[in-house]
Amino acid sequence: DVGQLLLVSTWAVERGARGRVRGRGRAGVMRRQTQECKEYMEAGEKYLDCQDRQLTTVMQDWPKDIHHLLLARNKIQVLRGNIFSQFTQLKSLDLQQNHISMVEDGAFSGLSQLTTLLLQHNRLKTATEEVLLPLPRLTYLRLYDNPWICHCSLDSLIRTLQVPSNRNLGNYGKCAEPEALRGQKLRNLNVDLLCADNNQVDRIPGGGDAGLPRLTPTKVNTEATSMCHTYMFPKPQLDCSNKDLNNIPSELPSDIVKMDLSRNTIKHLRPKQFLLAKDLKLLNLSSNSLHHLDTAAFAGLLHLRELDLSNNTLHYFQYGVLEDLYFLRKLSLENNPWICDYNIHYLIYWLKHHPSVFYTGLICSEPREFRGWRVEEYVKTYNGECPKDKRTGGMDTDNTAQEGIQTCLDVTSKK
Repeated sequence: DVGQLLLVSTWAVERGARGRVRGRGRAGVMRRQTQECKEYMEAGEKYLDCQDRQLTTVMQDWPKDIHHLLLARNKIQVLRGNIFSQFTQLKSLDLQQNHISMVEDGAFSGLSQLTTLLLQHNRLKTATEEVLLPLPRLTYLRLYDNPWICHCSLDSLIRTLQVPSNRNLGNYGKCAEPEALRGQKLRNLNVDLLCADNNQVDRIPGGGDAGLPRLTPTKVNTEATSMCHTYMFPKPQLDCSNKDLNNIPSELPSDIVKMDLSRNTIKHLRPKQFLLAKDLKLLNLSSNSLHHLDTAAFAGLLHLRELDLSNNTLHYFQYGVLEDLYFLRKLSLENNPWICDYNIHYLIYWLKHHPSVFYTGLICSEPREFRGWRVEEYVKTYNGECPKDKRTGGMDTDNTAQEGIQTCLDVTSKK
């Protein structure tokens, strides 16, 4: 590729000018690439970030005392035996979004401390349990979005994934072939079918083999794990930004703490769509087409601390939308066409009773006489026309808030 040719040329010039490049004589192109890797400490552990470096292999002169190695979005095709053996303290290895089509059995030798291995979004078709044997502490393995061929050669790996204690190994990996097994999850697959005659597996059900289970092609779900990118470090997060999504992906991983759904075309949040993401702390829904949030849209997000709803088409919040967000600390609401009428009162009421929430962007868009006003100022004006004991700000409990708002409306509408 042109970039690598330029790097090679640069290296050749430098070598001619200064003599041999320092190091162990590895290719100069790789030497220059590795100089761009970022080494840093977080929570007392050492990270080496070599993402997006056009790398095709692992360098032997990288620091050996790292705990986390990030190699996502490179051009690695094959993992050779002992390629990581010098990183004996490694706890996590991120290899997602490369071009990996083969993993030799000894590729992970020496990684006895490794707990997390990310291999999703690659080109793996087969592997055996041998690749996992050097990893006694492995508890988190991602294999999805690989074109797995579910034949006999995959038998030992699938049996390992299906051991009940390995509940976080290969959860979302699916068969790509044969046709009859396409879309079936590796962890749920009947392994007895793998080493059967492939012709029998592919045979149309009802063809005369009474003892053969009837198989019909399974439609592949458009779940979060196959459409989005998962990053485990420094914190588990799901990046679904700019994926042309018009709905919240299904089967959200339960352990993510940050989710980016920005720059999509989601219009409607339905009840309990985030229920599985119970540990979520930051949710970005900005720059969608959101215009309606159902009352239970954020149900289950008890630990959410930041919510970004900016750059949407929201007019108001339905009563009760925010009631599950007990620990919310930041709410971004800019660039929404807020309509300043009685429907907006719930949002102001909720914010008043949650003073620890920092919020921005509440500006009236309609009606014309209030355009450009801060919504809080509109509500104060509105309350000025209410009897003092009926004002929305006088409510003490959530149970009476909606009733109080409506009572004030009834009073003012009779004037």
